[in-house]
Amino acid sequence: MTPWEGLAVFAAGAGAGTINVIVGSGTLITFPVLLAIGLPPVTANVSNTLGLVPGSFSGVIGYRRELADQRGRLLRLGTASLFGGLLGAVLLIKLPGSAFAAIVPALILLALVLVVVQPRVARAVAARGGPAAHPDGGWGLIAGVFATGVYGGYFGAAQGVLLLALMGMLLRDDLQRMNAVKNVLALIVNAVAAVFFMFTAHIDWLVALLIAVGSALGGLLGAKIGRRLPPSALRALIVVVGLVAVVKLLLA
Repeated sequence: MTPWEGLAVFAAGAGAGTINVIVGSGTLITFPVLLAIGLPPVTANVSNTLGLVPGSFSGVIGYRRELADQRGRLLRLGTASLFGGLLGAVLLIKLPGSAFAAIVPALILLALVLVVVQPRVARAVAARGGPAAHPDGGWGLIAGVFATGVYGGYFGAAQGVLLLALMGMLLRDDLQRMNAVKNVLALIVNAVAAVFFMFTAHIDWLVALLIAVGSALGGLLGAKIGRRLPPSALRALIVVVGLVAVVKLLLA
């Protein structure tokens, strides 16, 4: 790796850490850069997953005030993310990439639709006494978080978009508090997948270190930016980032 390539990886890590904390999809910044410097796809993916863990951790710290009084919710949803992320990591090692990646654009588009219609649908469902009236979303949210964890453990791009869409539909809470939970769940998925990859896959440790340092700094910056955004602006940013993710995946 040349010094310029190393700088590009560090910068990509910083950008990914920032946008992951705000909404998600940071992998779509780092992954193409790692492919461009010549890493094989699976090595790039697992090295990226490991490198993004510090960024997720710094984002959780930045959102610690919004996590107040959410311990029970984090335990329930975090358990689903833990097992989902582990299963996704196993699938990455055992299955061909085309088997899962083919449905990624459709998943992201579905998430964007949910984000757009979420406020109106959530009000309607809550009025009927449905899932949105449940403070923790019920088993439907747990199942959705588990499925998103599987996706995140496998590839991870836009898992934050999916998590926010699910919570927005099935929880009745402030968007910033849900974003804080999203950061914890993404950290759990990335961490469990990274630990699994350390024992089962080849990791480029220099790449992982550069992304780790960049993402940790970017995560702190992302928390400061994201916590100041009103719900409407945050929702609009989710849609923009998600659409960019879909375009990149379709053109890849």
